[in-house]
Amino acid sequence: MSKSEKTKAFIIETVAPIFNKNGYSAMSLSKITEATGLTKGAIYGHFQNKEELAIDAFRYSVRRVLKDLNKEVSLGKKPIDKLLRIASFYETYYQYNKEFGGCPILNIGVDSNNQNTGIADLVRFYNHKILNQFSLLIDTAKNANEIKKSINSLVLAKRFFYMIEGAVYMSHIMKDESYLIDVSETMKLIINQDLKQ
Repeated sequence: MSKSEKTKAFIIETVAPIFNKNGYSAMSLSKITEATGLTKGAIYGHFQNKEELAIDAFRYSVRRVLKDLNKEVSLGKKPIDKLLRIASFYETYYQYNKEFGGCPILNIGVDSNNQNTGIADLVRFYNHKILNQFSLLIDTAKNANEIKKSINSLVLAKRFFYMIEGAVYMSHIMKDESYLIDVSETMKLIINQDLKQ
């Protein structure tokens, strides 16, 4: 990486948790310069405006989560094991995201939906991407005869996703990880008792 690329990466990595915690509108240039120790000119030498920085920071945050989720899922040998690994990942998601200010999909999604359509569109893109990945994994488990063929993959993917995001919200607003622990156990129960062939 060049010096310029390293500086840009440093800005994104430093600012991402701050955007995640404070939201787009509350994130001022003074907070950005204070956190990075860089001047306004140095920031705008790498980003056209605050929106571009916010988009890059959000992408960084979501990719971090998806990378770690995919790493956990890849430990499963069979498709149904991979589904169970998704549930396992979210069991510890409260502690995992604590220092990062919570779930970027939820935090930035809610904040940007009322503030910034460009970022909101990007959140929707990642939501669709996650739903498609869940749905494909469920299809794979169906094709492997591990879960019932009658299951509607997209409906189940949506159900799991809104259960997860609801538990994420409750855990963070109540400062209580039990909601995520419970949703993990509930998902495992559904997979093992309701979906298995």
